[in-house]
Amino acid sequence: MKSFVVALAMMVGVGLAAEQARPPAFEPIPAPSDVAKPPADAATTASGLAHKVLQAGTGSARPTTEDFVTVHYTGWTADGKMFDSSYARKAPSTFPVNRVIKGWGEGVQLMTTGEKRRLWIPAELAYAGQSGRPQGMLVFDVELIDILPSPTVPPPDVAAVPGDAQRTASGLAYKVLRPSASGGSRPGKGSRVTVHYSGWTTDGKLFDSSLVRGQPATFALTDVIEGWTEGLQLMTPGERTRFWIPERLAYKGQSNGPKGMLVFDVELISAQ
Repeated sequence: MKSFVVALAMMVGVGLAAEQARPPAFEPIPAPSDVAKPPADAATTASGLAHKVLQAGTGSARPTTEDFVTVHYTGWTADGKMFDSSYARKAPSTFPVNRVIKGWGEGVQLMTTGEKRRLWIPAELAYAGQSGRPQGMLVFDVELIDILPSPTVPPPDVAAVPGDAQRTASGLAYKVLRPSASGGSRPGKGSRVTVHYSGWTTDGKLFDSSLVRGQPATFALTDVIEGWTEGLQLMTPGERTRFWIPERLAYKGQSNGPKGMLVFDVELISAQ
């Protein structure tokens, strides 16, 4: 799918599976004491996935295979070697439930938002001996931060700006969907940001989504439409916001861009 948000070529990140295959470039997080095998108090599913709740959730809904999830996680091999961690990167990851290893897909569907759970994933539910991937049983600590419906289903308020949205002097409307848990500095006009996003026209048509592509996007705020340049400067890392961008702050009726007011859900992952 063509990306309409960025005026120039974008640099994009990598998905969870590729991240897991790449050696960490950060200080390893020590493995839990039960990394070698599931403890006696762990539950086991019919598939062989072992799991244990570390912290009860605050929500009630659980993700489905069609949903996207935002998570923090750390992964170790059974000998205690860490091979990936969103905690070490200081940025949560968002991905579709049906595009990760089987053990992840099954395990995260057991969880509710706010929950932390440890997963012991047998090799056959992980990478099954694939070259270049972590080998054997894998152990993950997972924190479920948010559940996102598939972007193919438009938001219920996509047709018009709702009454509880805030407006700027330019006419940009926005509503915070998930506040930042960690805070941090807002990007400036000259910043480069890494985001996940989806964009719809007011008739509910999805025209672009980094979530669907499975890769966050990294770009300079000077290289995007005016509504994005203004809106991203209102956010802090970890925040997810919905923007209603009037046409004069979007593509101004250009023949090669989406027409009319555009609606975007944006998660700010990081800013530099």
